[in-house]
Amino acid sequence: MKNLLDSFEEYLLNNLPNSKSFHPYFEEALSEMLKAGGKRFRPMLLLSVVKSNKSLLLSNSMAVALGLEFLHTYSLIHDDLPSMDNADLRRGFQTLHKKYDEVTAILVGDALNTEAFNLVANASLHNDIKVELIKCLATNGGINGMIIGQAIDCFFENQKLELNQLEYLHIHKTAKLIAASLKMGAIISEYDISTQNRLYDFGIDLGLLFQIQDDIIDETCTSLEAGKTTQNDGAKNSFVNLLGLEGAIKSADELSLKCINTLNTFESNLKNSLEELLLKYINRHK
Repeated sequence: MKNLLDSFEEYLLNNLPNSKSFHPYFEEALSEMLKAGGKRFRPMLLLSVVKSNKSLLLSNSMAVALGLEFLHTYSLIHDDLPSMDNADLRRGFQTLHKKYDEVTAILVGDALNTEAFNLVANASLHNDIKVELIKCLATNGGINGMIIGQAIDCFFENQKLELNQLEYLHIHKTAKLIAASLKMGAIISEYDISTQNRLYDFGIDLGLLFQIQDDIIDETCTSLEAGKTTQNDGAKNSFVNLLGLEGAIKSADELSLKCINTLNTFESNLKNSLEELLLKYINRHK
């Protein structure tokens, strides 16, 4: 029997975006960063929540999970562009603007962003559920979520932010989409509003933890080890740059403990389902 990640990976490979035309490589570029792999963390969060309460809806939820992965992958492609991080590597492969050209990278990102919502809209779920899913994804992946976080990140390069400003940046740029992944799983599986909100708040803490861990990886790992360009945050507002490496590790430890404590407050099916996914990540910097 396939595990959840294998099932999602198979679904992704069978549902790659396509665009039949006489363009020599656009369709290949569309699927390149999706096929390159990754942790599939956001779709797995969504599916783990669905599994805990409405496992019969897992197959119907795959399109929504794939939409999350499309949106996340678009953000990585744009994040790597010369006008942003100008990165050479992503998921162990050449970034799209390096392999092809900048126009292709921009347009592939645009395509994945749009197609993400198309996937959710066409999922085999009740229309009322899909409206709520689209609202959640747009709110957290859009202008008051990931986009404003990225705008602040780029504008304030070489300008030191205060800790509360740095947290605002990364809550919006990174944590809100992770929180949305959990909430979208709760919407599909019809958890009550209180549980949806608790999962969302948990996702904000989890997202901040992941950002601090990412900053630690950038400081301590080679590009080969990380599978992406590292030592690239010198001008950025990172937790390591603000707090120092030891301070960032201490903050990660504190957030890890908070996340574990919150995880223990969820009802048993939800806790167990999320634990299978999360415990290997929560202390990964140690």
